[in-house]
Amino acid sequence: MTDPRIQTLLDKQEITDVINLYLRGADRAEIDLIANAYHPDAVEDHGGVYHGPASDYVALMAKMLPKGGIMNHLATNIVIEINGDVARAEHYILAFARMKKEGEKFDTLTLARAVDRFERRDGKWKIALRRLAWEWNHEMPLSESWGRGMMFPADTELTRGAKHPHDVLYQMAAN
Repeated sequence: MTDPRIQTLLDKQEITDVINLYLRGADRAEIDLIANAYHPDAVEDHGGVYHGPASDYVALMAKMLPKGGIMNHLATNIVIEINGDVARAEHYILAFARMKKEGEKFDTLTLARAVDRFERRDGKWKIALRRLAWEWNHEMPLSESWGRGMMFPADTELTRGAKHPHDVLYQMAAN
């Protein structure tokens, strides 16, 4: 029999992995990672943007994310409270996105907070209910100079992050 403290750590790590893989799925447009975060009957409450079956939300993301620009989501301050086969996980999502509207490119930095009800079913922790609260947003004109040239000269060809399957992550997995 496993020490309950060790089992709690293992459970928290599994839940943290679900959260991080979900965000990787959003950044790389790897929709299966987002879909796998939810139980089949899960509900997504995206803080006024969407409320309904998580499966419908995933279908919407499958249409939007592959067309989206650069996007990075960071999970911070993850707090997980476990009670048997149910857990409440709260974490902040700091998201950067490069966007274009009416021909104008701009950057947006957003902080949101996800509060998830995780349930362990058939030995797997997944989201049963997600509620998102929007904390703040800051938009700015596109200005990318890599420290005004101090980090890299203007003509440096950098390896950039990309959507699935073109990102370095998937190139490394093939080796």
